[in-house]
Amino acid sequence: MAETLLSVGLDVGTTTTQLIVSRLTVENKASGFCVPEMEIAQRQVVYRSHVHFTPLLGQSLVDGEGVRAIVEEEYKKAGITPDEVDTGAVIITGETSRKENARAVLDSLAALAGDFVVATAGPDLESVLAAKGAGAVEYSQSTGKTVLHMDIGGGTSNLALISDGRILQTGCMNVGGRLLKFDADGKLSYVSPALQGLTHLQLGDYPNKSQVEDIAKTLAMGLEMAAGLLPATDLLPKLWTKETPFRWTPPKKCVISFSGGVADCIKETFEPRKFGDMGPELAAAIRESLLCRGEYVLGKQTIRATVIGAGCHSAQLSGSTVFCRGVDLPVKNLPVAVFTRQEQESGALADLIRQRLSVLDTRDAVIALPGASCSYAALQDLAQKLLDGVQDRAVYVCLEADMAKALGQKLCLLMEKDRPCLCIDRVRLTEGSFLDVGCPIGPALPVVVKTLVLEQK
Repeated sequence: MAETLLSVGLDVGTTTTQLIVSRLTVENKASGFCVPEMEIAQRQVVYRSHVHFTPLLGQSLVDGEGVRAIVEEEYKKAGITPDEVDTGAVIITGETSRKENARAVLDSLAALAGDFVVATAGPDLESVLAAKGAGAVEYSQSTGKTVLHMDIGGGTSNLALISDGRILQTGCMNVGGRLLKFDADGKLSYVSPALQGLTHLQLGDYPNKSQVEDIAKTLAMGLEMAAGLLPATDLLPKLWTKETPFRWTPPKKCVISFSGGVADCIKETFEPRKFGDMGPELAAAIRESLLCRGEYVLGKQTIRATVIGAGCHSAQLSGSTVFCRGVDLPVKNLPVAVFTRQEQESGALADLIRQRLSVLDTRDAVIALPGASCSYAALQDLAQKLLDGVQDRAVYVCLEADMAKALGQKLCLLMEKDRPCLCIDRVRLTEGSFLDVGCPIGPALPVVVKTLVLEQK
């Protein structure tokens, strides 16, 4: 029997803010004689908001109350209330993704975001959601082609390299349409710090057409280098955002896919300064660059790619044989400590867990292990090492292999009855990520994996 979740996605970007409401259908894909296998079988967008200009206090500080007003207005238009919302994500992107901005949005939406809508920022996650929301992952999977997706917004460009529907690497560059802003008279009202060393233009200047075009060509050249179409120079790491380490390997051959506000201007020519920024010039530079001389596609969604991804693709489901005792769901923002198979099988696992947990800022954390089908003795040994490692903490374990229920039962036989224990499986986590776990959907649990999260108050 199918169940449905109401999901909200909110994208607060450098230029625009938008919201979508989608309905996720959860079904059991296993036969009646097997362990249930819950999957999100269908994602349907049921409401799209207007594209609002992001309300700002100054040049890049988000007006949290302004965002709240937008969400309240769009909830009314969509005909939904906060208590109907099951899951989703707030994605704060580009130059607006500073901690104080995210905190302002979090605080303003505290009563509106539902019990499991999460606030998250992080270029890696943005890249993944934009690639999924634009249809680039689906395109790669259906064609078998390697795709480099570029979501080009106001302040940044999020990159995702995809092969056979799998995202191999992600990155983020300071390339966007609002790195330069102009007032009605053509005077510069904003010059992004990301352009330091790339231009001599300053606030109050009246740049001519060629000056803006030169900057746009330089930014497009950086994207060409990321795509492996030009030899990489020091321009490529210079344009890389400070929030993400520069670990990018340009592909040898790929289809280029575009989304984001600038993507709307690639095939259609707009007058310079039409939007009060350098977006049309950047789009023109991309259109004339090597990026568009080979095989390229515009995403199924362009300006809405990230918000579609946030509303439809941020949540996934655990396996069905989960174990939960004494945990008050939902739990949010649990840091993740990832261990390799070699570490899991070593005699030093307990010591390694203690060392890893000692450097985390929070008391509770998720121990992420490969797991494996194993004998009763091996299962008991693993459970004991976990307990020795986490010591007196609550026990949160995430496994890749389908063995959460058996491990959870063994853990609870070895520890006191009032100690919280949560074991989930069939979820793969990476170092530096955070985990949210929601209330049960049938025998499974909805989870959201996040790459960067705010500290709790």
